[in-house]
Amino acid sequence: MELGGLHHVTAVTGNAAGNVAFYTKVLGMRLIKKTVNQDDVSAYHLFYGDEIGQPGTELTFFDWPNIGPNVHGTSSIGAIALRVPDADALRWWERRLAEFGIDSTRITEFKGRGALVFADPEGQRLLLVEGGETADGDPWRRSPVPPEVAIRGLHAVKLIVDRAMPTARFLTEALGFRQAGSYPFAENDARQTLVFEVGPGGSGAEIHIDERPELPPGRVGIGGVHHVAFRTPSEDEHRRWRERVREAGFAITPVINRFYFRSIYFREPGGVLFEIATDGPGFSVDEDPAHLGERLALPPFLEPHRAEIEAHLKPI
Repeated sequence: MELGGLHHVTAVTGNAAGNVAFYTKVLGMRLIKKTVNQDDVSAYHLFYGDEIGQPGTELTFFDWPNIGPNVHGTSSIGAIALRVPDADALRWWERRLAEFGIDSTRITEFKGRGALVFADPEGQRLLLVEGGETADGDPWRRSPVPPEVAIRGLHAVKLIVDRAMPTARFLTEALGFRQAGSYPFAENDARQTLVFEVGPGGSGAEIHIDERPELPPGRVGIGGVHHVAFRTPSEDEHRRWRERVREAGFAITPVINRFYFRSIYFREPGGVLFEIATDGPGFSVDEDPAHLGERLALPPFLEPHRAEIEAHLKPI
C-alpha cells in the first residue's frame, strides 16, 4: 500500500471572480468544477486542473471573503509549487508574468531544479518548477497558454513547522515517505529545506519542509493554503489508510463522501492539515467533460437545495 503522490491542494481566496480570472486567463488552468464547500454551502469551492482534472493536477480554492488575510508562520503550508515542462517554459512564463505586471524571481536551486517564484493577486505564494521527467497532465485545449509551456500539474508543497523531525518521522513511519535530499533555504543560507517523496517520487510526489521556530504560529486566511491531499487508488486502500493513521495515534475523520472522491482528514505532528483522497470517481461523474466548470455543480445530497444555495452566491 503506497500513496501515489499529491492529489490536490486547497487554498483560500476572498474574491472568487478575480480568482477565476487569474488562474484561467493568466495561468491558463481550466476551471474544472464550480461547486460549493460541502461544509459551508455559502462559499464557492473552485477546482482548477488539466483538461479533465486528473488527480495530481488539481489546485482548489475556498471562497471566504470574510476570513481575513493569511498569517505566514508555523503549522502551515508556505508555498505551492506547480510543474511546467522545462527551462524554456520557465523563460516563457517569466515574460508572461511581467506582461501582466506580476513580479517574479528566478531561483536555480529547488532541489536541483530551476524555478520561478511569484504570488497571485491575493498574496498566495506560488512557484513554477521544471518537472520534465514526470508524465504530463493533458493541457486545457482552450487555454490562452500554449500547450508546450502549460502548467502540467502539482509539483510539491512546502510545509513550515516549528520542529522538522516529528513531521519527518510521521511522513516516513506512518505514510511511507522517504527522504530524498535537501537544499538551502536561500542563497548563502546554511539552513536546509528537507525533501521527502512518496510513490513514484519526483515531481508531483514531494513534500518540502522548512523548520522555522522563529516564526509565529500561522493562521489560514486569504492568500494561504488550507490543506494538502494525497492520492490513493481505491476505496479499499482508502479505508486501510484511515486505520493506519488511527493506529499511529492520530485523530482522523470518518471517510467522507465528497462525491467526486472520498476523503479523510487529519493533522500531522507539525499541525498542518492533511487529506487522503481517492482518485475516483472524478469530475466527469456529473458533467460532460467538454463542459466542465460552466455551471454550478452540486452533489446529489445538495441538489434539492439548489435554489437556496444559488440565491446566496455571488455570480461569477
